[in-house]
Amino acid sequence: MTRKTVDIFISGGGIAGLIAAASFARLGFSVVLADPAPPVASANVDGSDLRSTAFLEPARALLEDIALWETLAPHATPLETLRVIDTQDQPPQIRTDRAFQASDLGYPAFGWNLPNWLTRHTLTEKLSEMGGVELCLGVGFRAILTREREAIVTLSDNRQIRARLAIAADGRNSPLRDAVGIDTKTTRYGQKALAFVVTHETTHDNISTELYLSGGAFTLVPLPDHDGNSASAVVWMNDGPVAAELMSLSDAEFSAAATTRSCGILGNLKLASPRRLWPIVTQSATRLIAERTAIIAEAAHVLPPIGAQGLNTSLHDVATLAALAKSDPDSIGTPAFLASFAKAREGDL
Repeated sequence: MTRKTVDIFISGGGIAGLIAAASFARLGFSVVLADPAPPVASANVDGSDLRSTAFLEPARALLEDIALWETLAPHATPLETLRVIDTQDQPPQIRTDRAFQASDLGYPAFGWNLPNWLTRHTLTEKLSEMGGVELCLGVGFRAILTREREAIVTLSDNRQIRARLAIAADGRNSPLRDAVGIDTKTTRYGQKALAFVVTHETTHDNISTELYLSGGAFTLVPLPDHDGNSASAVVWMNDGPVAAELMSLSDAEFSAAATTRSCGILGNLKLASPRRLWPIVTQSATRLIAERTAIIAEAAHVLPPIGAQGLNTSLHDVATLAALAKSDPDSIGTPAFLASFAKAREGDL
């Protein structure tokens, strides 16, 4: 059987995996990335990730450094103001309302918000044009055999890849992490998050708003206009039974419920996308490395969708791996390289 030989194999073509592939390719390393699920082309396709992510400054700087930010910037909405509202009673009423300006800290924005599905789609198109990266989309990881000097990966189409380093960026149910014998620790909170997009009567003025109430937060994050209307991405956290009840509502009933929960701060909200339901859990890998293997992103740590923690933490993993590779290219995948990565990132487990 013919085996392709590369420097890096990445299992997982989500946002973190794609950015990792670009980071290594920009450093001159050869990369193969495999993912069984190609990116969707629109928000309305089944399986699209309707959550959005605010890329904070370290993440934006990483994307700038690897020449990806200019591709994403036209789709990004700057978060210039953070508004925090405490509510009480049913229907919710505003108790306190505070606004924090990024300019007061000398920053142009707290972050730049991008829909997850669009980020993945845009990055995939960009990487398909880059040298040094082979994208195997629609093809998944099947098995791995590691040796002192290499990892031999078998894909679902029976192709084999020889790599100096294998990276698991394939999500909370990571097959590569499982294949190298790394367990996880999971904590469940009995809550679920609804993710969806709304249009609204009042412009958001690049303000990200978090409304707190017992049972969970309701977060409105600004997006570019949708069909000529002001739009925001919403993450609405609730206890599990309440979330299930909300999912059962008609679109009109759901829009009315969301308007009530938002205290009408942006006027009437109108559902502009499908609804997706996500469990609120934390999960962490028991270790971040195995022979010739590094575990990153949600394969390493799953965080609740609060404060842009998840992806920005994942990109710290990517930046750390890339910095180690840049400082000593010959050490990639060695025990010393992997030990340095684990020591640098163990604080987020």
